[in-house]
Amino acid sequence: MFEFSEKSLRYQALLNVFMEQHIYPNEEAYTEQLHTAENRYSYLPLMDELKTKARAAGLWNLFIPPSLAEFSDHGGLSNFDYAPLAETMGRVLWSPEVFNCNAPDTGNMEVFMKYATPAQQAQWLTPLLAGDIRSSYAMTEPQVASSDATNIELRIERDGDEWVLNGRKWFITGALYERTRIFIVMGKSDPDNPSRHLQQTQVLVPKDTPGLRLLRPLTTLGYDDAPLGHAELVFDNVRVPLENVLLGEGRGFEIAQGRLGPGRIHHCMRLIGAAQRSLELACQRVASRTTFGRTLSQHQSVREDIARCFSEIEMARLLVLKTCKKWTRWAPRARWT
Repeated sequence: MFEFSEKSLRYQALLNVFMEQHIYPNEEAYTEQLHTAENRYSYLPLMDELKTKARAAGLWNLFIPPSLAEFSDHGGLSNFDYAPLAETMGRVLWSPEVFNCNAPDTGNMEVFMKYATPAQQAQWLTPLLAGDIRSSYAMTEPQVASSDATNIELRIERDGDEWVLNGRKWFITGALYERTRIFIVMGKSDPDNPSRHLQQTQVLVPKDTPGLRLLRPLTTLGYDDAPLGHAELVFDNVRVPLENVLLGEGRGFEIAQGRLGPGRIHHCMRLIGAAQRSLELACQRVASRTTFGRTLSQHQSVREDIARCFSEIEMARLLVLKTCKKWTRWAPRARWT
């Protein structure tokens, strides 16, 4: 039996009320604004309105754990206690951004909180926490199997007091978004290092840096996921100062592992929320639709499908919660060297 903390239960109640009052009633308005915008990757006025309401309700940056609560007035929830909140947000695919809890920004904020220098935090983390800007994480590449981050090939080389980046990235979430200002870029700085896990470095590249080109938007299963989108990028002799390195040269793989871990749990719970809502809509449909003189819910095959869906969603939910309970979400913060 899983029991959530009183703090988590309080946030769950507040979030459920907010979803009923402000998110579900605005789904059609969100879609209309998205499809009538001149630029599909611009911010939507509705989103800004909802963000203001979410902040006023104290539902902001809830993903930040107790060990990093210094960075937020809200949050302070363990991975386990945050899981049901992520599930609730996932019931509407675009709603996590309303609460500043959307990918890839949560992962990028975690990177800044754990690995950035105070100067980097002041420049980029502060506006991200406030929801004033957005960010992207550039790791995946078209030429290699990027699920193993040691395979990446984008080249990062020192030249005097600068890093020079050359290569290509794709499926970079948020790159097209109008308010995205900073890219965290992972590349190979020491390809001959005998350790495959010390060959990579991560550096900060502002979106307006010369040589960085947004080549094209990409679709996934036919969806462009506007307004965030997924883009293919070209880095053509992109130059940034040496102080734009994160944590230190050769520590890129370490950062990637620290970033991707919490995000996997966030994604799982959000998708469970989407599945749960889909099941609820299916239940409503089979109770209202009639065929052959009876409702769909009275057909045995339909009842079997509904029962199987419920069982699979519940198994996934319990497995993720068990993982949250067993897994220590945050390792001690790494020191910059």
